[in-house]
Amino acid sequence: MSNQYLSKVVDLTNPEKNVIYNMSHEEAVDVLRSGDAEAVRRIDGQFSLVSVEGKTVRMARSIGRPMRYFIAKRPDGPNLIIAERIDTIYNYLKQEGLEDQFHPSYTRMVPAHYITRIELLGCPDPNPVYERFFKPERNRLNSGDPESIGKLYIGTLYDEIRKWLQFRAKSGPVGVAFSAGIDSGSVFLLTYHALRELGESPSRLKAFTLSVDGAGEDLMQARSFLGKLGLDYFLEPVEADYSILDWKKTVRIVEDYKPLDIQAATMNLALVEAVRSRYPDWKYIIEGDGGDENLKDYPIEENPELTIKSVLNNLMLYHEGWGVDSIKHSLTYSGGLSRGYMRTYAPGDRLGFEVFSPYTLPNVIEISEGIPFIDMTGWDHNKLYELKGKIVSYGIKKVTGITMPVFPKRRFQHGAASLSSFKKHFPGLETAYRKEFLSNYE
Repeated sequence: MSNQYLSKVVDLTNPEKNVIYNMSHEEAVDVLRSGDAEAVRRIDGQFSLVSVEGKTVRMARSIGRPMRYFIAKRPDGPNLIIAERIDTIYNYLKQEGLEDQFHPSYTRMVPAHYITRIELLGCPDPNPVYERFFKPERNRLNSGDPESIGKLYIGTLYDEIRKWLQFRAKSGPVGVAFSAGIDSGSVFLLTYHALRELGESPSRLKAFTLSVDGAGEDLMQARSFLGKLGLDYFLEPVEADYSILDWKKTVRIVEDYKPLDIQAATMNLALVEAVRSRYPDWKYIIEGDGGDENLKDYPIEENPELTIKSVLNNLMLYHEGWGVDSIKHSLTYSGGLSRGYMRTYAPGDRLGFEVFSPYTLPNVIEISEGIPFIDMTGWDHNKLYELKGKIVSYGIKKVTGITMPVFPKRRFQHGAASLSSFKKHFPGLETAYRKEFLSNYE
């Protein structure tokens, strides 16, 4: 027995952050422990879960709940540390006198939508084994009609917002991170409609729109959107000074270095910091991150790695990247929105908010992956980009009776500030962000 390795698992995640509607946290962990992927898919909500059975550790998460891990070596065996954040793992290792083993690139992010299984066997421990638990069927919807698809897609989104209001955000105010684009606009209108249908006062709701130095097109767009609907009294502009922007601070909070994600997260951080300073007790924020990924609404021309065929032929490419079996899959991070959602989650979490995006939930993604994009677009980029506005606006009309204003696509980071302010603040090359990230552990 003296020669046998002992394994140690330290779970530093917080189960209270999970939002599971159809079972308890303990029951969900038991489901994960069974290793039954179909049963894990039936867990309704958003979660990060860990189960331990002997030397077998299983982890699973949805997009909205980050989870990372690191294996340290002790004299008597491996020590697996699981946490939301890289710095949480690092701080634990420092407390244990094990920090010399650490480098941020040695941590791994659990990919969303997979059961990650690790066998703690000793030295060296084998690579994790991945089994997909979320398997939406592509192109399964027979209808190529944007109106009927919109009714189904937005109806599913609406159901998720209602559940969240009924069982999670049951009281207190609800803020919408509101640029008045298609995603945040749809979330605002569905939340407004849900509050009324549930017999609650819509006065719980407020639309927060960021404007840096009084500039940016989002605030004008938000006023136009809500003014057309006679709902402008919900708008609360959040006007911030340029000096509040701090991309280096954002890198530390998001723990990543992808320029577009850091830019968006910097604006998110400015927004939630301003809201927190005004409202010390505010808890719930709902937003629309994931809507672009679901309806594949990114300019393909801006990414030299992508073609319209790669986007439309690969399951959840924007959600998961190239996949865990791909040579392009990072060992440190998962891919796509599974990685990038930290741009939204981390700033809100750091400021004590509970941030929720219904667009990231499997029930909603399942509908979007079933859309016959190829048949509806004929591989035409412009038809693909136009499709999102049609599907969402038709769906909003069917579910709420409201005709939603639709504006051209614009990234959040580009709409909250002037172009000159944006260019003045953010570095152009990824190397600057990467260098700042690594400097936190030198």
